[in-house]
Amino acid sequence: MTTMPFVRRNSTTEIRQPTGRPRAGRRVWRLRLVLLAVLFAFGAGFVSALPAIGANALLRPLRLGASLAPPAGCLEREWNGADVVLRGWQCAAVGQRRGTLVYLHGVADTRASGLGLIERFVPRGFDVVAYDSRAHGESEGDACTYGFYEKQDLRRVLDTLPSGPIVLFGASLGGAVALQAAEDAPRVSAIVAIEPFADLETIVRERAPFFLTEGMFQRALRIAEQKGRFEVRAVSPERAAAGITAPVLLVHGANDVETRPEHSQRVFEALGGGKRLIVVPGAGHNATLRPAVWDEATRWIDAVVPPA
Repeated sequence: MTTMPFVRRNSTTEIRQPTGRPRAGRRVWRLRLVLLAVLFAFGAGFVSALPAIGANALLRPLRLGASLAPPAGCLEREWNGADVVLRGWQCAAVGQRRGTLVYLHGVADTRASGLGLIERFVPRGFDVVAYDSRAHGESEGDACTYGFYEKQDLRRVLDTLPSGPIVLFGASLGGAVALQAAEDAPRVSAIVAIEPFADLETIVRERAPFFLTEGMFQRALRIAEQKGRFEVRAVSPERAAAGITAPVLLVHGANDVETRPEHSQRVFEALGGGKRLIVVPGAGHNATLRPAVWDEATRWIDAVVPPA
C-alpha cells in the first residue's frame, strides 16, 4: 500500500500529493506550456513588428478632419504641390498691401491653427496663405516626410504668389519646413520659426519609446525611408540654415521637452545672415506664443518688412 506523506504544521495535518502527477494535473501542466508558448510567440512577433509600427507612426501622424469654413476675407484655394494637391485659404490684406505671409502648421494639425495669425496680420496689410500640409487635413498625400517633399510643396505655392515681400511663419514642423524651403529662395524676405527641430534623425531618436533598441530604431528609419520614398538624413533645417540669406526669428520654450531648445540653438548657430533667438522662460512645446511674444514677433516682422 502506498502511504501519503504528511507534515505537521501549526498542530494540523497537511496531506501532500504523491510523487507521481495525476492524469488531470498533467493535462493542466501541458495546457500551461502551450499557453506560454503562444504568449512567447505573440510577444516575439510583436517585438519584431515594432520597427514597422514606429515607421508607420512617423509617416502617418494623426490626421484631423475637415477644416473650418474660411474666415471673413479668405477664399478656399488649391495649389499643386510636388505630386499632391494642397488645400487651404488665401486671405486678402486690409488696407495698403505690404506682402504675403505664409503660415505652416505643426505635425498632426491643420491650417485652422493659423486663425489667430490671420486675424493679426491681415489688418496689418499682409495677404495670408494657410494650407494643410501633405498627409494632413484636407490635402492629399499619405506620408509626412518632415520637409523632404514639403519644402518642394511650399516652393510651388510661393511661385503662385503675387510680387512683393514673403514672410514664412511656421510652427514646430512648419518652422522646420520653412527653414528648409528658404534655403536658396530669393523670394523669401523673412522667416519666423517657432520650435523647429534641427534634424529629423535626432528628433525622432529623442521622441522614440525607451524600449526601442538601436537596431529597432535604425530598422524603423529604413522602413520609413522605403515607404515614404525619402532620405531621413536629408531632412535637416540646421544644414539648410547655412544657405538662408533672409533674416530669421527663432522662438523656443526653455522647458520644451518634446523638441528641446538645443534644436533652435543649433539652427541659430548655423545661420549666417540676420538672426534672433527668443527663448521663452517656463514655456513647453506649443506654448511659446504668449501675448508678449506675439507682440515681439510682430515688431520684428514690422522691422524687416516695414509698412509702406
